[in-house]
Amino acid sequence: MTDQTPTSHLQSFSRAIADLVERTAPCVVAVHSHRSRASGFFWRPGLIVTADETLAEEGEIAVILQGGERVAATLVGRDPTTDVALLRTDRNLPKPKLDSANAVAAGSLAIVVGSDAGAATAALGVVSRAGDKWQSLRGGSIDARIELDANLRRSAEGGLAIEPAGGVIGMAVFGPRRRVLVIPTTTIDRVAAKLESHGRIARGYLGLALQLVRVDGGGVGAMVTSVDAKGPGVAAGVRQGDVIVAWDGQPLQGIRALLGALGPDSVGAVARLSIKRGGEPRDIELAVGERPEG
Repeated sequence: MTDQTPTSHLQSFSRAIADLVERTAPCVVAVHSHRSRASGFFWRPGLIVTADETLAEEGEIAVILQGGERVAATLVGRDPTTDVALLRTDRNLPKPKLDSANAVAAGSLAIVVGSDAGAATAALGVVSRAGDKWQSLRGGSIDARIELDANLRRSAEGGLAIEPAGGVIGMAVFGPRRRVLVIPTTTIDRVAAKLESHGRIARGYLGLALQLVRVDGGGVGAMVTSVDAKGPGVAAGVRQGDVIVAWDGQPLQGIRALLGALGPDSVGAVARLSIKRGGEPRDIELAVGERPEG
């Protein structure tokens, strides 16, 4: 029995990473929109997932397949709150299995496979944080908090983050201060399925402009600074100057937390708002509407 040298260990590791990238690359495409270059991957036949923030608001979209073929694509739908966008093309190429059974743990290795004009790119990193479900700054529900310590090029955003056994962790995107985040596979499947069916993700709407204020006795509230004349708030009797202090019996934790309660499942639900009007408490029932487009 011959012991492997340190050099041979490194060579084996290097080959394993290269093989993993080579196997994944056919699923990954470059995504070009107006003055934007990013990556994406085949999700279902003819459908490609990419990072919403990388797409221009208007203009043509094209995807570059492995090898350089350029194919036109159209936007099916986008959800800025989870950074998931869905494109349609006439190609039906290999898609990755978005069902990694391996748990993601801090300290484990991860590889981000992207595409630059049809040529595969790769970034090796470490999972620097692995946590529970969280809410994005825009109110989207993300099923797991996964952060990578990786040097990711801009064109690789929207590419696949995979673990050493080849399982897909999710889609690599940039968070605040260019921190590399991963939108997990469960979130991608949930959001992309709704985008395919409806073209958008419905969000709850109160028809109220709010400002965070301190309330007597400690805690915070959300002061109503304006009311949409056609929104759910005015129909429920909410007035400018009211201060919302609780939502369904739970003390308000902040405006972001309130907006977080207005997810897709909230549309049509009746919420009980505890407010103060002129210093006097009262409860108002409000039927949550659907946020208008635009």
